[in-house]
Amino acid sequence: WIEKNIKEWLFMQRPLFKKISAPIDTVLNSLDSLFNFIPFPIVLLIFLYFCYKTNGFKFAIISMVGLIFIDLVDLWSESMTTLAMIFTAVIFCILIGIPLGILSSRSKTFEIILRPILDIMQTIPSFVYLIPVVMLFGIGLTPGVVATIVFALPPVIRLTNLGIRQVGKGFKEAGSSLGLSKTLILVKVEIPLALKTIMAGINQTLMLALSMVVIAALIGAGGLGLTVYVALGRLDIGSAVIGGTGIVILAIILDRITQKLVNSK
Repeated sequence: WIEKNIKEWLFMQRPLFKKISAPIDTVLNSLDSLFNFIPFPIVLLIFLYFCYKTNGFKFAIISMVGLIFIDLVDLWSESMTTLAMIFTAVIFCILIGIPLGILSSRSKTFEIILRPILDIMQTIPSFVYLIPVVMLFGIGLTPGVVATIVFALPPVIRLTNLGIRQVGKGFKEAGSSLGLSKTLILVKVEIPLALKTIMAGINQTLMLALSMVVIAALIGAGGLGLTVYVALGRLDIGSAVIGGTGIVILAIILDRITQKLVNSK
């Protein structure tokens, strides 16, 4: 009886959660349309520019070969959809996670309350996230991104909190002695000094979002994850390997670029 009532209540809340997910849907569809609209050579040049600037000429060549391989196996559109999903998830993780991390660094009570929630989010198996997401949001690309956001959110919160707490009191006192308000001290002193740690959290969030791509395909999310899922369902090992290779290529490129951005801060 209790289980039945819970299910009915969750289904009744679906219209509300559909409205809540509207911003995610808007950003996701916009990025997906943009990435698929831009011609392959231009996207390739953009990737090569960032690869060269962050990791040098050799990595840029390796990345070019990997991206051309994705295009040759006719998975470019799926790769751009996957990229749109990842970027959307990371954008919302940053928008949600950094303010929560700042609040955690300001309030010990808030940190104590938030810590077990983050522990649960990081220890629950990724498949379990899909159950409430499907019941509240339905199936499709947007629910897949919602599950990815929940799964990838903890690192950016934890490392934002850690980075700001590690800023020395002397820096804060110096800012205060110059007449800066608490908000200005946060913006001009604490965040710049904690930026390397915050960027490390964003890098971890990005990698977790990538790891969720295939799993999110179980609830109708598209992209390379769907390619792998469908291929495995048909026991088409070749297509599954090719789709998985595409995910690995994107993961390596994005990881190396963001890692160098972290180390350069």
